[in-house]
Amino acid sequence: MSALLFRLGRSSARHPLRVIGLWLVAAFAVVALQGATGGEFSDSFRVPGVESQRAVDVLKDRFPSQAGQSARIVFHADDGRVDDATHRPIVDGARAQLSSGQDVAAVTDPFEAGSEAVSADGRTTYVDVAYTADVLAAVHFEDASIAADAARSDGVQTDFTGTLAGLGAEGPSSEVIGVVAAIVVLLIAFGSVVAMGLPIATALAGLFVGAAGVGVLSAFMDVPEFSLILCMMVGLGVGIDYALFIVTRHRQHLHEGMSVEDSAGTANATAGQAVLFAGTTVVIAILGLFLAGLPAISAMGASVALVVAVAMLAAVTLLPGLLGLAGTKIDKLSIHRRTHLVKAADQTVSGRWAHHVGNHPVRYAVVSFVTLCAIAAPALSMRIGTADDGNASRHTTQRKAYDHLASGFGKGFNGPIQVVIEVPTPADRTAVDRVHDALQRDPGVAAVTAPFYNGDGDTAMLRVNPTTAPQDGRTDVLVRHLRSDVIPGAVQGSDARALLTGQAMVTDLSDRITSRLPLFISAIVAMSFLLLMVVFRSVLVPLKAAVMNLLSIAAAYGVIVAVFQWGWGNELIGLEQTMPITPFAPLMMFAILFGLSMDYEVFLLSRIREDYVATGDNRRSVVSGLSSTARVITSAALIMISVFGAFVLGDDPIGKLFGVGLAVAVFLDATLVRMVLVPATMSLVGRANWWLPGWLDRILPHLDLEGGAPERGAVEPERNPEPEPERELVVA
Repeated sequence: MSALLFRLGRSSARHPLRVIGLWLVAAFAVVALQGATGGEFSDSFRVPGVESQRAVDVLKDRFPSQAGQSARIVFHADDGRVDDATHRPIVDGARAQLSSGQDVAAVTDPFEAGSEAVSADGRTTYVDVAYTADVLAAVHFEDASIAADAARSDGVQTDFTGTLAGLGAEGPSSEVIGVVAAIVVLLIAFGSVVAMGLPIATALAGLFVGAAGVGVLSAFMDVPEFSLILCMMVGLGVGIDYALFIVTRHRQHLHEGMSVEDSAGTANATAGQAVLFAGTTVVIAILGLFLAGLPAISAMGASVALVVAVAMLAAVTLLPGLLGLAGTKIDKLSIHRRTHLVKAADQTVSGRWAHHVGNHPVRYAVVSFVTLCAIAAPALSMRIGTADDGNASRHTTQRKAYDHLASGFGKGFNGPIQVVIEVPTPADRTAVDRVHDALQRDPGVAAVTAPFYNGDGDTAMLRVNPTTAPQDGRTDVLVRHLRSDVIPGAVQGSDARALLTGQAMVTDLSDRITSRLPLFISAIVAMSFLLLMVVFRSVLVPLKAAVMNLLSIAAAYGVIVAVFQWGWGNELIGLEQTMPITPFAPLMMFAILFGLSMDYEVFLLSRIREDYVATGDNRRSVVSGLSSTARVITSAALIMISVFGAFVLGDDPIGKLFGVGLAVAVFLDATLVRMVLVPATMSLVGRANWWLPGWLDRILPHLDLEGGAPERGAVEPERNPEPEPERELVVA
């Protein structure tokens, strides 16, 4: 592999314009393919095998008029009633305007006889707009906005809920903020505008092609729209980091006297091979999301994995071409004076720190372990649920609509439970009435609509409004209570079958994820353990890596529970109320963070292993490895934290949750884990770090992550075949 990567890197550096041209052609081809396939992102979230999903399938089959897209428009009058002589004509005019919109099939009338769409105080009402389109687009938002603006100008507050509101949401460009922060970090790390620009250009190119590839993927899978945010987060982070590792090694070789082409090839054969291994670990971990058995989460995983794969490809092909294009001018446009001063490893800050930790390993191992456990403690009370419009900022239209509906119709109005009752024979209709009466008597139910039958009369639907808000834990308790205690008794003695969906889907989704999470975690940990055992020829090193990664991820879980669920400091990130943890967050965060943690583990331990093989001195190799990688890993972590943290600035609460969780995990991993736990535990264990039973060593495949000394003509060897582990090149 190292020889292949060397030839690829050297060839790319030798013919940079050819490589850049090929990437441009590939980019245009993927964009054209995306346009040809016509892929669109989906908001559907199927949970196969659960009761609520069966109910949804029955609704689509028996109530085809309910299968299309819909939107709710909320009208509110501060002065008077919405149905008085002043305000009703305004609402009727808005309804007429909405009816003329593109793809509109019907608009409900809140003032017709029997309608319950006007609040008890008369100040709030709503209309539901049914569309023939399968997906709502910007044109539908624009049509609705015309009607809303007219109503607002006449004195009636008009706001949107759900998908329609999301089409008009605008906020800061988080990815741009993340790139700007990364530029600052790279400028400080490299001290050169040219060197800084190479990782940024590589990452942006990879992200552009990867995002277009996700668009193609959406033609074959139901890819949720939120996947784009995750792809931006992870794609920018790993794209810049992978390029950073290779550029750092390339500059080191240039300063040692190598030619540009040989230096690019050697950096590709060493750091590039580590990038491929680390990136493959990330991809495999993320593809483990297929074990969750949830199509939407599987599609998210496939999307992020695709972007990471393209980032890897860009790092080992496009980047060497850019290195060749930059040539010996990579350090030009320096922002400070450069020096080639070489310091011994134990004279650097990181080297002295590693030496200090190694002299007091028990103290630091215990303190860091206890600290991580304390931070992770809130995760024990994690409650899974979905964020709704009540978590949006108060200035947004969806939050205003949510508050008006909750105030006018009750807390549970925004999260109704749908009851779908299959009625095989006309005689079974009495069971529907019994279900309705039983639901109405339950103290946890605020209101129940009258049964609504389909055209064939074999299926009825009721809407149940709980007395509690959608995110309230008591709503989940109500769903389970209705299923186990209320519904069975009401349908007993008939052939009718009642199914719950709507807000009940959240309960089923929570149960599914909770049951699958142990299998998912076990599979990824086992896979990573085997991969690291093959690379580092050790049993204890991968075991410690797995435990430390689990600790840092558990700590990230603890932080998001404390901030989002308990409300500790949530005002600092623009969150105005608490919320449960989004159902797919634990799965997605674990897959992404476990893979990213392995990135840093590979880059650190590969240098420690390289030195240990050369010297046989465990303590010295830990000091040298940490000294030689601390600067680049710190820079990489700062870039990741900047990219992830930038998404906290947006209005989307789910984006904030992922931004906080991922940024905190990377911070803890790069500080407490890499700088404290790793040197402390490796110093405690000593030479046993590298113990591997002979029989296991014989059956495991051999993978030399840093590349061996190749034959001349195939791969140019590095200038110092005997590594000098105690020395570090410092570019200041």
